[in-house]
Amino acid sequence: MDSSTRPSTRSAGLVRFLELIRFSHTIFALPFALGALLVATRGRPSARLLLLVLACMVCARTAAMLFNRVVDWSLDQRNPRTGSRHLLIGRPAAILLLVLSAMGFVAAAGAINRTVFWLSPLALAFVFFYSLTKRFTAASHFFLGFALAIAPAGAWLAATERLAFAPILLGAGVVGWVAGFDLIYATQDFEFDRRETLHSLVVRLGIPRALRLAQWLHLAMFAALIAFGFAASLGPLYFCGMPLVAAALYYEHRSAARLDLAGINRAFFQSNAFVSAVFLGSVIAGLA
Repeated sequence: MDSSTRPSTRSAGLVRFLELIRFSHTIFALPFALGALLVATRGRPSARLLLLVLACMVCARTAAMLFNRVVDWSLDQRNPRTGSRHLLIGRPAAILLLVLSAMGFVAAAGAINRTVFWLSPLALAFVFFYSLTKRFTAASHFFLGFALAIAPAGAWLAATERLAFAPILLGAGVVGWVAGFDLIYATQDFEFDRRETLHSLVVRLGIPRALRLAQWLHLAMFAALIAFGFAASLGPLYFCGMPLVAAALYYEHRSAARLDLAGINRAFFQSNAFVSAVFLGSVIAGLA
């Protein structure tokens, strides 16, 4: 092979890997972890702590996504929506990268403080466990929400080594937000989940009722964000961002109501990325 083609081959491999783990979706949970970190440090985290929290977030999410891909390897091959995932990288490579990213998470946690280090295996176990839940419970959407809610709680522990009411409220909001948008996303797999007899809340409730539940969950999430602003003693500018969050959620649900799969995918990414970004911007403004 011409050596001039090697960089492009490596670049293509990196692109396939990032697509496999849906790296662009990191933007969903990361702003909530950073928001909790900023509140816990009153806007002044050290550069070292910030970088370590970022490393924990990236490594934990990468490990969780790789675990999901590995355990669902054959299932994804049968699903028309995910049928090409196994072509992105080989299963042995995915397992190796899973181990490395999990080790990276534990190492970064150990560099933060003792509390975060001792809790890191438990955090990994929980985010891995989510990938198994659809095999025995229809509440998998809520398990995913709890898995992502670990992010703000972990960031708070990284800064203070103890929990408080504010990150618990924020975590509750993340659970409602994630469970709600995952219900919307799961409507795409309604026929497949029913055919495979997987435990699916969308199949159990039907699409219309599942979408109504998602609306209630996002309403609860919005209430939790308001409560978090008070519990964290954030200024008025934080609350000025909340109407933008409500508008993004409304757009997502209006797109979902049309049951247009392309529209759902577009709204899923755009709306949730916008919600995360607005939340983080509102926290920064509220601390000013």
